[in-house]
Amino acid sequence: MTILVAGGTGLVGSAIVRELERVNKKVIGISSKDVDLLDRANTFSYINNLKPEVIIDAAAKVGGIGGNNLYPVEFLTQNIQIQSNLMDAAHSVKVKKFVFLSSSCIYPRDCPQPIKEEYVMTGKLEETNSAYAIAKLAGMELIKSYRKEYGYNWISVMPTNIYGPNDNFDLETSHVFPAMIRKFSDAEENNSKSVTLWGSGNPLREFLHTDDLAKAIICCLEQYDSDEQINIGTGVDISIKDLAHKISAAVNFTGSVNWDASRHDGTPQKVLDIKKITKLGWKPTITLDQGIASTVEWYQKNK
Repeated sequence: MTILVAGGTGLVGSAIVRELERVNKKVIGISSKDVDLLDRANTFSYINNLKPEVIIDAAAKVGGIGGNNLYPVEFLTQNIQIQSNLMDAAHSVKVKKFVFLSSSCIYPRDCPQPIKEEYVMTGKLEETNSAYAIAKLAGMELIKSYRKEYGYNWISVMPTNIYGPNDNFDLETSHVFPAMIRKFSDAEENNSKSVTLWGSGNPLREFLHTDDLAKAIICCLEQYDSDEQINIGTGVDISIKDLAHKISAAVNFTGSVNWDASRHDGTPQKVLDIKKITKLGWKPTITLDQGIASTVEWYQKNK
């Protein structure tokens, strides 16, 4: 059985490929260098030639609050094109199982916490990333539609904020976790006395190591079959301010931290209810402190 991982060189996709190889599965990880998923004809040609039995879609245009807020057209249109081209191509060769990676930003901005799967589309989205959220909602709806019309065992999984090796550490386009590692590492290396971070530091976020996510996705691949998305997270949140303290300590930065309150905070709190996936037998194993230490080490070796 051939498993195709789209986005196979990115943060999440590379972890999925590593885990599938570890459990001796036949896996092919692809990136835009192999096939441009924005090109519908090339996507169909590639999938028709390969004819995989399983596709895991970890390919997407992603970014932090800044990128999402500045380029909503690109985040909306490109993600819709990527996922619909891949799903339609999968349908053309009757792929048995398709796993679509959505995003926890699809939940309402002011959602009750922890966030249950049934809370989707029950309130207004966070405006700073609403375009990306709409694209992911469209992908989830397409999964449900293919299940309904063709009886496929296709699913949507809902990861929380992910971090780990192979992340994007570019300060213009990265998420908060890698951006902090980059800023504090640069400050320590340059003997800077202070670091300025976005927002107030008060929002609460949940962070899951990409290796734990990879194991969860394989668990869902083997055991989950429903048209409702399934949350994947830790069930535990931390303030952005406390996260900054942990990361600054991990890189031995001893200067001060300033907060630029003119920058967007985003959603006030976001932590997922993970009862459904833990009932399948999965649970996270990498603590936040362990994950910070290993990710800092990876960044400093690979920067």
